[in-house]
Amino acid sequence: MSIAIAILGLAFLILVHEMGHFFASLAVGLRPRRFYVGFPPAILKTTRNNIEYALGAIPLGGFVTIPGMHRPIAHDAERRFVRAVEEAPALAGPYERVKHELESGSFDAVPGALDDFEHMAERSKLSPGAASSVEKGVTELRDGVGDDAYWKAPTWKRLVAIGAGPAANVLLAIVLFTFLFMTSSGKATSTVAAVAPELAQGVAAPAQVMGLRAGDRVVAINGQEVDADEIADVIADSDGRPLTLTVVRDGEELRLGPARALETDAGYRLGFGLEGEGLGPVEAVGRAFEVTGIISREIVLSLGQLATGEGRENVSSPIGITQASSDAVEQGAENYLWVLGLISLSLALLNLLPLLPLDGGHIVFILIEGARGRYLKREIYERVSVVGLAVVLLLFFVGLSNDIGRLS
Repeated sequence: MSIAIAILGLAFLILVHEMGHFFASLAVGLRPRRFYVGFPPAILKTTRNNIEYALGAIPLGGFVTIPGMHRPIAHDAERRFVRAVEEAPALAGPYERVKHELESGSFDAVPGALDDFEHMAERSKLSPGAASSVEKGVTELRDGVGDDAYWKAPTWKRLVAIGAGPAANVLLAIVLFTFLFMTSSGKATSTVAAVAPELAQGVAAPAQVMGLRAGDRVVAINGQEVDADEIADVIADSDGRPLTLTVVRDGEELRLGPARALETDAGYRLGFGLEGEGLGPVEAVGRAFEVTGIISREIVLSLGQLATGEGRENVSSPIGITQASSDAVEQGAENYLWVLGLISLSLALLNLLPLLPLDGGHIVFILIEGARGRYLKREIYERVSVVGLAVVLLLFFVGLSNDIGRLS
């Protein structure tokens, strides 16, 4: 069950990302053609205002189709129409006209050439595959030369449409962090919320061994009174020395221990958590922005280390992310929401890497074209995309090897 919740959570983050692109595109006049919740084949679909909305059979995220993402070239016609021309040689003339108009670069006559080709293709005896390819090609090329094509839009509109995806994930992280700070994660109290049975596999938590219970109120450590915000620091700074806790239970003061804190990845711990109390809305929002900034800085530093060959062990694939999410689900809703916020923020920053086909790569190319005042050739996009895709796949396989090692 926890694995299913973790997978649906990742799908939700991807969906939020695509919703950012969708609503931002609508807002700036770049009308998307399709918005899918999940991936095809479609279970349900409807068309409103020339936008196809659908529920896909594969419930993992979603996608948005924005018209004319790239300046069309003759190769686009070749890719979609050549099969139809082979089956119906009479289409060769209209096909060559479409290619010629695309090569001219003005595109004014492309719609008319497409109309002629489409009408003749409809009268030809084409196989279902060729007919479907013609339909897709005509739609794509019409979108590519239309007035609302993405590549024709002003620089600021393109930046808004592309940047809104990562921005939506950042916003979701801030909302989740704000909610958590307003509920149970604002500030710690002295009251024990839960005691872990183990701190490591087969190793009982010291707090469990000394008899600490949920509901106990910690008032002193080694005879020294402590405030709620000092408890974790005192234990972390103990370096494994014996600790005695003084707690109030049912109105009676008890001394528990001594026990040595165990060293974990997060420092020395006894293995218990404290209840929290919420902050006010303004303070919670401020803390959420603060935490978002701290985490973002750490993620950027980690990505920078990869460029120097360090930090390889910190990379995870979707398998590792799903496993971490599943573990968080088993630890409770609060832990899971923290992890979901962290993953959302990581997804946003990863997408902002200056690599095509990631959003960050598109942003870089948009800025270059805006500065030059003219469009870059499609060949440049395609070559850079190959490099970017290779880097992304490399990161994926590094993360996959790390996850396999951790799981085994």
